[in-house]
Amino acid sequence: MATMSHPASTARLDRLAIIVSGLCVVHCIASAVLIAMLSAVGGMMVDPIFHEVGLMLAIVLGAIGLGRGALQHGNLWPIGVGSLGLGIMAGALSLPHDAGLVHTGEAFWTIVGVALLALGHDLNRRADA
Repeated sequence: MATMSHPASTARLDRLAIIVSGLCVVHCIASAVLIAMLSAVGGMMVDPIFHEVGLMLAIVLGAIGLGRGALQHGNLWPIGVGSLGLGIMAGALSLPHDAGLVHTGEAFWTIVGVALLALGHDLNRRADA
C-alpha cells in the first residue's frame, strides 16, 4: 500500500474542509433567516451559484483530503462517510430552494450532507493521528 510523506498537509486539508463544512451550515441557517427578514439581501445569498460553487469546492476538498488520507492510512471509512455526505449535498441541489421557513427540505438535507462530510474529514484526521 502506498503511503504519502505529508500527513500534516492532509490533516490541514481535513481541518480546512471541516471549516468549510461549518461555513456551509452557517450559510444555510443565515440564508433562511435573511430570506425571512430581509428578502432583498437574502435573495443574493440563495443564488444557485453559491450552492453550485460550494458543492464543487466540497467535492475538490473531499477528493484531495479524503483521497490522500486513504492512501496514507488505508482506512476507507472516511471516504465512505464523506462520499455519502457529498451525495446527499448533491441530491439537495435538486430539491426546491427554500423560500423562507416554508420549505425546509433543501436546507435540511444540505445540512445532513455537510455534517456527514465533516464527520468523514474528522475520521480521516483521526486516522492520521
